[in-house]
Amino acid sequence: MENFTPIASTAGGLMIGLAAAIILLVHGRIAGISGILGGLLMPKADRFRFQLAFVAGLVVTGTAGVALVPDAFAFGISRSTPALIAAGLLVGYGTQLGRGCTSGHGVCGIGRFSKRSIVATCTFMAAGGLTVAAITRLFGGSV
Repeated sequence: MENFTPIASTAGGLMIGLAAAIILLVHGRIAGISGILGGLLMPKADRFRFQLAFVAGLVVTGTAGVALVPDAFAFGISRSTPALIAAGLLVGYGTQLGRGCTSGHGVCGIGRFSKRSIVATCTFMAAGGLTVAAITRLFGGSV
């Protein structure tokens, strides 16, 4: 297994869970990225400031992280631009179809014991595993 980092991964997961819990407790909102970002595209007055601040926080902290520790964010992509665009569109469609994304269902929904989120997360994981198996074993590619 490449790049196995159990301590860093556990710390990151704990920070994500803590942030999701704080947002729920302080703002009464679910930290689902697709819903927050989608809300900016069709704004509602009572949520717009929160959604804008949340997305801005993601952009600012990501940009700061790259500036401060560029090696931590280095990665390579071996896919064509059309493949990446298709993948992005499929993810967007899937989040609409599933009424949420991995952060909304997987982190926030499971943490609230939502049956719908548990089913959705199991579905994401199964589909992801099958996709990796198909790409690597059937089509000879790499993920």
